[in-house]
This record gives sequence, structure tokens and C-alpha cells, in this order.
Amino acid sequence: MTEAQFNKAVWLIRNGPAVGDSSNETKLSFYKYYKQATVGDNNESQPWAVQLEASAKWKAWNSVRGMSKEDAMKAYVDLLAKDDPNWEQHPALKDYKA
Repeated sequence: MTEAQFNKAVWLIRNGPAVGDSSNETKLSFYKYYKQATVGDNNESQPWAVQLEASAKWKAWNSVRGMSKEDAMKAYVDLLAKDDPNWEQHPALKDYKA
């Protein structure tokens, strides 16, 4: 697994069709691995509980505290591959520029 493969997966999630399971749980999983891979550990202050979306994102990201950048990138790609093992051949990737 390379950083280039991770970047391609991120592009597909952002620009391609919805992933098969587009539940909030799946979206939060993509979010937490992306943030951990690109920013590192969550050092932001915890939002108020009434800020439901911000709180859910914070908790998801904080759940992978300590995970290495490489492991987070692999987990992100693995999450995409779980839904579509042939994601790298997806027609939407014809527009991808490395």
C-alpha cells in the first residue's frame, strides 16, 4: 500500500459515486482514517454534545489516536476495498490525475 494508492482512494471517495454502504458509520470511518492519515492525532477540543455532527466526527477521529499515518492510510484503502475489491478499475478513475 502506497501513499499514491491512498490519494487515489481519497479522490474516488470525493469524486466518484457513493460507496455501496453510505451509512453515517461508514462515512465516519472514512473520515477518521483520513484525518489520522493527513493530520495525525486529534488535538482539537471536544465539541459540545449538542453539536451532534461535530461531536460524532471528533469521537470517531479520537478513536484512532496513536494510529500511525501508514496504518490509517491502509485502513482507509481497506475500507474502500471491502466494499469494492476492484475499486482501482472504477470507471470514475479515468479522470484521476496523480
